[in-house]
Amino acid sequence: MITLLALLISNCCAENCLDTVPLQSRDTVHLSYSVAPANDWNALFIRQSGWFGGDGIFSIPVNGVDTAGAADSTLLLFSDTMTGTIRDGKLQPDVTMIHNSVAMLKGNEPLEKNIRFYSDATMFEPRTLAAVKGDYYWLGDGFVNHEKGNSTYIVAYRIRNIGSEVFGFAETGNALIVLPPGSRPPFANHRQLDTPLFQPLDSSQHITFGVGIFVNTRRAGAPNPDGYVYVYGVKGLQKEVLVARVLPADIEDFGRWRYWNGQQWTANIQQAAAVTAHASNELSVTPLKDGRYALIFQVDGISPVVGLRLGLSPAGPFGPVIKIWECPETKENKHFLVYNAKAHPNLSKPGELLISYNVNAFNFLHELAAQPQLYRPRFIRLTFK
Repeated sequence: MITLLALLISNCCAENCLDTVPLQSRDTVHLSYSVAPANDWNALFIRQSGWFGGDGIFSIPVNGVDTAGAADSTLLLFSDTMTGTIRDGKLQPDVTMIHNSVAMLKGNEPLEKNIRFYSDATMFEPRTLAAVKGDYYWLGDGFVNHEKGNSTYIVAYRIRNIGSEVFGFAETGNALIVLPPGSRPPFANHRQLDTPLFQPLDSSQHITFGVGIFVNTRRAGAPNPDGYVYVYGVKGLQKEVLVARVLPADIEDFGRWRYWNGQQWTANIQQAAAVTAHASNELSVTPLKDGRYALIFQVDGISPVVGLRLGLSPAGPFGPVIKIWECPETKENKHFLVYNAKAHPNLSKPGELLISYNVNAFNFLHELAAQPQLYRPRFIRLTFK
């Protein structure tokens, strides 16, 4: 058994060998923890005017240091966003939906005085060569690139409406949005690049990267840095998790990206192999103090369960699902759905992970009219014992 485990570990990362990982950190099954609602963060997003709902919520520390307590300010990314006025518990005529928005948070405490939302209009509109009229962006994960003058790189999914039903949309491409260092909303001078990080498989399935990013560099605060940025993808209806990596300086040179094929890193994105499955379209990978890595996600994409898998490296191998939280919203209303759980290390305190998940409804407009505060992130705290 020990020999088999050693083989799995030595094979999992090619040149990133895990032989130096302590034996007690090679357990991908057991985790001692407690979890509870983070009511202070939940309250921060209950709002009556301007931004009052949205999904996504990736968090990017502006200084690029993604560790507990290290960020002095954070850029929050939202995809579809509700904006307008709620009065006496009812939506007012000025309510509208935009396709993406951002907020800036000073410090890492959930204080109303320290957050500012930018939701007067959609923040980022597609304008690459591959974009067509009517396309719009949902935002993936991003990071501050210290090797590119502290520019911020954000993955954006190009979305196109294809019908009027609940899931009447499709991803048609994948872009990088580049924010110059020090820029602030509305980011008028940002750049956009088409990428090869979206690959259709058939009429209903595809590969897309950008669902989570882990910056494994010393300047980002990684405990065991190898100098790479790890970019995670999902594949197909089984929500298989794929892993790419690239040196920060090479982020725009897609010929230098490499994809884990189960044995080694390859230049062929089509050979990317699943390191696990049953994840979600947004997720996170976070290093733990004991040398393991926590993959946080919504089990099977849309379900009441927030899951965690323990990994031995940023590319796995990952262990079985540890069900850390059952979202109560689906018990409150059978029409509600929850999705896209992820961790926010820079907004966490030492010894814990702040985790968000999104809440929506199948009959969205009807349920939103009845419960205007429905469409906002919810937060829990995972505390390590």
